[in-house]
Amino acid sequence: MSVSQLSDEHRGEEILAVFDTAFGELLAADPAAFRVKFRKMAASAFAFYRGTACLFYHDLDAETAGGPYLDERTSRVWIHGDLHAENFGTYMDSTGRLIFNVNDFDEAYVGPFTWDLKRFAASIALIGYAKALSDEQITELVRVYAGAYRERIHSLATGAKSDEVPPFTLDTAEGPLLGALRVARSLTRFGLLESMTEIRDFERRFAPGGGSIELDAATRYKVLAAFDGYLETLPESSLTRPDSYRVKDVVGRRGIGIGSAGLPSYNILLEGNSDALENDVVIYVKQAQTPAVSRHIADRAIRDYFQHEGHRTVISQRALQAHADPWLGWTELDGAGQLVAEVSPYAVDLDWGDIDDPEEIAEVVADLGRATAAMHAAADDQSGESLVPFSTERAIDAAIAADEEGFAPLLVDFAHTYGARARTDHQTFVDLFRNGRIPGL
Repeated sequence: MSVSQLSDEHRGEEILAVFDTAFGELLAADPAAFRVKFRKMAASAFAFYRGTACLFYHDLDAETAGGPYLDERTSRVWIHGDLHAENFGTYMDSTGRLIFNVNDFDEAYVGPFTWDLKRFAASIALIGYAKALSDEQITELVRVYAGAYRERIHSLATGAKSDEVPPFTLDTAEGPLLGALRVARSLTRFGLLESMTEIRDFERRFAPGGGSIELDAATRYKVLAAFDGYLETLPESSLTRPDSYRVKDVVGRRGIGIGSAGLPSYNILLEGNSDALENDVVIYVKQAQTPAVSRHIADRAIRDYFQHEGHRTVISQRALQAHADPWLGWTELDGAGQLVAEVSPYAVDLDWGDIDDPEEIAEVVADLGRATAAMHAAADDQSGESLVPFSTERAIDAAIAADEEGFAPLLVDFAHTYGARARTDHQTFVDLFRNGRIPGL
């Protein structure tokens, strides 16, 4: 066996060990869901990268105790945890504005700010490779991202008022970001309800099929008890009309997305803000997962801050996202922390499928750099949480200022190196999967 084959075999065993730690219990409980998850991951190197934050942080573990631009403060900021190029999209905030921003906070935690930037940079290398961009073009894209992030962090750190650094809205966004917002604006609550529900005996109920699972009486009772606990976690501003929370129907859901395989999930149909049937609201209750990054952060004070993973997910999202979903809350079910949020009719993910021109890609990447900076700046001593009791934008600004010249090259080098590793790992994973090497499948 050659040195290369030995190396490949060792990496394969390493991947299997990381998967066992991250997915083992859930995979044993629902192998079918993981077969679907892994088939999706097998489709491309980027899909594999999306589904393997656990492997990414395993590989970054050596940097936990230090690294460029990391000090006592910049190693302890709220991070997204899974910041890749497809985790951006639209949502309607609590003030009724459509916003384009970072989404999907299931992996959020407190850790080094550079981990978010590196995860994003490597994702851009993978997207660029899939679009047949040259290494030089990929380098330029990562430099654009680093420059936009740096510029926005500095602007926020030096006292720019919030109205001088507006979010991406229908009035301020351009290009594909504006396109996503316009698509979101064209969607309706009625359209969402039509796709999931039907009217029976003058009342709306979930329609059978389409992934819905009818619940037995005991399970329904447990879910409704968990719902009562969820109501206690909502801010007072979300509870202005008690009838909004009248439950009309409850169903189970089969959740087999790349990130949610094997996690129990339920949908609850609520009255909404009026008696009109077109204003009903669907919320989901989903068992929250252990974030991959948390396995590589040893600070007990961070771990002890959270009641459970549902609480962690919600507190993190509220910290990182200004004016978060007013239905966002947490609860417990069967002893496990649950995330609760609206199934929003206005959620549209950024679609990279039609973004092919290098100049347009660069414009999008710059906007995503600004969005990343705004996210990091939001979650600090002004967020209402005591876990990060300092100005993150000032701490990050000072750290980068100490070595301006090295900031972009750090991300460029990582993007190329880890992008290549992810492509190789993807092929190793496909061979493991198709040859029956993944235990439990």
